[in-house]
Amino acid sequence: MNGAESLVATMVKGNVNVCFANPGTSEMHFVAALDEVVGMRTVLGLFEGVCTGAADGYFRIARKPACTLLHLGPGLANGLANLHNAKKANSGVINIVGEHATQHIALDAPLTADIEGIAGPVSHFVATPKQIDKVGDTAALAIARASGIPHQIATLILPANMAWSAGGITGRPQIFSDFKPLDEKQIERAATILNTKSDTLLLLGGNALSSDTLLRAGKIAKKTNCKVLTEWSNARLDRGAGRIEVNRIPYVVEKAVETLQEFKHIILVGSREPVAFFAYPNKPGKLASPKCEFITISNFAQNADAALAVLEKMVGAKDKIPHGMSRRFKPPIPTGKITPEGIASVLGALLPEGAIIVDESVSTGRDFFRCTAGAPPHIWLNNRGGSIGYGLPVALGAAIASPNQKVIVLESDGSGMYTPQTMWTIAREKLDVTILIFSNRSYNILFGELKNVGVTAPGPQANSLFSLNHPDLDWVLMSKGMGIDASRVSDMSSLTSVFSFAMQQKSPYLIEIDL
Repeated sequence: MNGAESLVATMVKGNVNVCFANPGTSEMHFVAALDEVVGMRTVLGLFEGVCTGAADGYFRIARKPACTLLHLGPGLANGLANLHNAKKANSGVINIVGEHATQHIALDAPLTADIEGIAGPVSHFVATPKQIDKVGDTAALAIARASGIPHQIATLILPANMAWSAGGITGRPQIFSDFKPLDEKQIERAATILNTKSDTLLLLGGNALSSDTLLRAGKIAKKTNCKVLTEWSNARLDRGAGRIEVNRIPYVVEKAVETLQEFKHIILVGSREPVAFFAYPNKPGKLASPKCEFITISNFAQNADAALAVLEKMVGAKDKIPHGMSRRFKPPIPTGKITPEGIASVLGALLPEGAIIVDESVSTGRDFFRCTAGAPPHIWLNNRGGSIGYGLPVALGAAIASPNQKVIVLESDGSGMYTPQTMWTIAREKLDVTILIFSNRSYNILFGELKNVGVTAPGPQANSLFSLNHPDLDWVLMSKGMGIDASRVSDMSSLTSVFSFAMQQKSPYLIEIDL
């Protein structure tokens, strides 16, 4: 067994059995090992950012890590933006990055780079095995870090001679870290506030957003008359009919401040103190009232469901009928011109049960929650890190993790152009993914951001930097060129008809929506 074979064998033994790969010369022995060791599914991505984003999406649905295979420092660098997003989402990901043979590094060949330095900012664990017989154990450590709690990004750098040399040994399984203990005094403090104060908010995030945990929050809200919200962007949120309807803190600073100003006490459950996405002149960075008290009963390393179970008992809410349960509701679909509200109505009326929504709609989909709250039960994935080009790769990973669920991508045209190569992989893997492209031919959100920083009359050069026309992007042609059938729609009746058709298919489909 060589080092590469010991690495693959350790991954498979550790229940890591999907690899999103974009290999090069230094990874050839790992590639060969994939045929020698049974149990690893490989998925080719045509750009490393596709691979890293797919690993993020895979984890969010499968709740276990996949690995990526990246080529040297530049290949890792190409994947950094979506590793940033995965880190912010607390996803477990294992990166395997090829490196030159140790004796070759000193020659400073063209692709020589500081891989550990590149990996550090987006990794919790970085390791380069120096001995053949330690490759497997290093891989086992990476698995433990990505699989344990809190979930982490683990990057294993594999020098070529560590891969091709004989003497590899399958790594010994490592103990995964578990949830950190809860602070019962903080929960008691939260219970006291809930029982005595009316200006209190339960702010949920992270692992507090499963249907069962939301049910506990709904019972607590019913008993204590507190409000419940989530953070603006959530890695995974269970929604739909039969589940607790919970809205998000608005993205826009003024709306967020208005929403939060009434609360003097905010109980954080898997969430953090709400802050603005960006700094703006004469606007606050912290969104809650300056006089607001924050009480953390669980953080990302603790069990939010367990924390709410204790709180539920302390406030006497265990047997209550929960507040905020969504009922099945099909919004009427308008005709005529396509609007964001009309798109939301189509989604609310036609989403299939069990759908996975990957949301990178940025501006168009900002208010989609109201019309989709009564849709059949579904999962909603947001971009936690804010680095665009997340939507298509995360959808790819989610579809690999759960091939029997319909995956629907809500994608802005500008964001989609960061990782359009993903469509080729979706087609190649024959995944059940429907892609909605909101085609306004601009970086539309930036017009609003320009006003937010005080520029009310942008000139021709500023406007040209936000425009995506001359030439216009043609997503239908791009999609068909990568193997996915596609249609363009420009009115609500056509959108309803084509989206209904796509929901009946088990193959990928793209709809370009002219806005």
